[in-house]
Amino acid sequence: MTQDFNPARRRILQSAGALAVAGALPIAARAQSKQIVVSDPGGPYTTAYREAFYDPFEKATGIKVVSVARESQPVAQFAAMVQTKNYVWDVTTLTLSADIPYLEAKGLLEPIGLKASDYPDIMPEAITPNWLGVDVYSTVLAYRADKFKDNGPKSWADFWDVKKFPGRRCLRRSPLDTLEQALLADGVPLDKLYPLDVDRAFKSLDKIKPHISIWWTSGAQAMQAIQSGDVDMISTWNGRAQAAKDSGAPVNIVWNQGLYSIEGWGIPKGTPRADAAKQFVRFCADAKRQAVLTRTLAYGPTNKKSFEFIDKARASLLPTAPENIKDMKLPSPQWWEENRQKVTERFNSWIIS
Repeated sequence: MTQDFNPARRRILQSAGALAVAGALPIAARAQSKQIVVSDPGGPYTTAYREAFYDPFEKATGIKVVSVARESQPVAQFAAMVQTKNYVWDVTTLTLSADIPYLEAKGLLEPIGLKASDYPDIMPEAITPNWLGVDVYSTVLAYRADKFKDNGPKSWADFWDVKKFPGRRCLRRSPLDTLEQALLADGVPLDKLYPLDVDRAFKSLDKIKPHISIWWTSGAQAMQAIQSGDVDMISTWNGRAQAAKDSGAPVNIVWNQGLYSIEGWGIPKGTPRADAAKQFVRFCADAKRQAVLTRTLAYGPTNKKSFEFIDKARASLLPTAPENIKDMKLPSPQWWEENRQKVTERFNSWIIS
């Protein structure tokens, strides 16, 4: 359901629109009045995107970027905007595995005309005709070093091994990634995951379910759980684990068998500010701009040349560092698009049973 648009922000947008068409204004003033509304997950994302993309884009084009925080899963709101033509924002972050297949299948994305061949330094899977991936995050195993010292779990089979690795455990309350982890724990090779053997995955989950202390539903909750020591090991996003580590918590990250995803920009079809929105999306492909993003977010750039501008110590903490990504896999967007609804219903019934 579409969230109510802040009335004050609407007045700002309406005022800007009025200025843009006011013929009496000088050209420079009219250029400054142009703007797009970009939504992101808020918090550190807004800070990072502002430094890497929003402010540089404003400086380069004169088009103001108004940023708003939005729901963690934007698909329903995105669809409602296109269907009602009530455009609360013009660009938003979308993930490749979770969002893009559905939005493309429904024809809800504004055509941008992107081609992987036009961006040879960008990971090819980070580009579709209507979407550009700009950062890569990974769902990883993280554990408390004060609990396990140097003998912590190194795989999902270790996570499932409650005798060898006793302790409080935490998994995501979602089938996304969790089913893959259950299969990896049961011995399925990383390169043989798809199509997922759903029955086998749930049998594996049955084994670990009694040992899960917390089923997290947000990144902030996951970070708090491992940072505070409420759990000893967790499946979480690498950026959240790194943030806990940066705050001083004794947290170790295991890249082995990580499941990475790509996050980037999509435009709701029909927005009246589509031209400016497309300019913004293309702007974010730049290697130097993506390198700046990694200063705040411990997520990898999709532009491989960005590593030329990233400190080596920082680069080693990012999912797309060559030594990290070699042990990980991108979940299949196609499989999840075809199976997400029924698998989610089964998972939700299973978790309360």
